Amino acid sequence: MRAAVLRALGEPPRCEDVPEPRAAEGEEVVRVTACPLTNLDRARAAGTHFPAPARLPAVCGAALAAGRLEDGSRVLFRSSGGTMAERAVTRRAWCSPIPDAVDDALAAAVQNPGVSAWNALEWRAKLRPGESVLVLGATGVAGQLAVQLARHLGAGRVVAAGRNPRVLAGLPALGADAVVRLDQPDDALRGALREAAGGADYDVVLDYLWGHPTEVFISTLGSPPTWSCGSPAPAWSRSG
Repeated sequence: MRAAVLRALGEPPRCEDVPEPRAAEGEEVVRVTACPLTNLDRARAAGTHFPAPARLPAVCGAALAAGRLEDGSRVLFRSSGGTMAERAVTRRAWCSPIPDAVDDALAAAVQNPGVSAWNALEWRAKLRPGESVLVLGATGVAGQLAVQLARHLGAGRVVAAGRNPRVLAGLPALGADAVVRLDQPDDALRGALREAAGGADYDVVLDYLWGHPTEVFISTLGSPPTWSCGSPAPAWSRSG
C-alpha cells in the first residue's frame, strides 16, 4: 500500500510503498479516507516537538483520521501507527462515528481545532449560559469554530476579533453578536473592544493570538485577569 513516509527529521516525507498493517488482538484494519495535515505533524516531522518519531522511517499522521471499518462504518479514529496511509489499524474504543450529514474530509479537518475550542470553553473556562465571550483570533479555523461553540453552549454575548475582513464579515451568521478588526491603532482597538462588550465585562476570553493584540486587550481591564494555557495554545480569562 502507499503511505507518506518520513525518512529523516527535517526533510519532507515521500509517498512510498509500505507493508500492509497487521491487526493485533483487539484491533482491526481501517481503510483511511481522509487524514488532516496538522501543525503537530509538521513539528514532529521537523523534529521540533517532543513526540517526534523515535524510529525512522515512519509513516506520518499523528492526528485522528477518517476511515471505514471492516463493517463499512464511517468513523474518526486514532491509531498506534501513522494515519497518512491507505490503511491503518485501530480499536473500536478509539473510534467515533461520523454523522451522515458530514463528509469524511470535513470530519477529519475540523476535529482537531474543534476539540481545541470545545475543551477551552466547556472544560477549562467552564462557560455558563448567559456569559460574555471574546474570541481573539476568530478568523482562523479554530476561532470560527469557537464562535459557534460559544453560541451552542449558551453564551449571552459573543464578540469575535480578527484581522481578515472577509471572514469577520461572515461571523455574525455563525453566532457573533459583534466583530472587531484588530488591524487598527491601539487606542481605536481599545475603544472597539470596550464597545463590543456591550457595557459589561467579558467573562471568558479565548485567545489564539497572544502578542500585541492581547496586550491591548489587557490594557482595557480594570484589574488583570488570570491566564491559563492549554493545547494548542489558547488562553482564557474569567472576570467577576
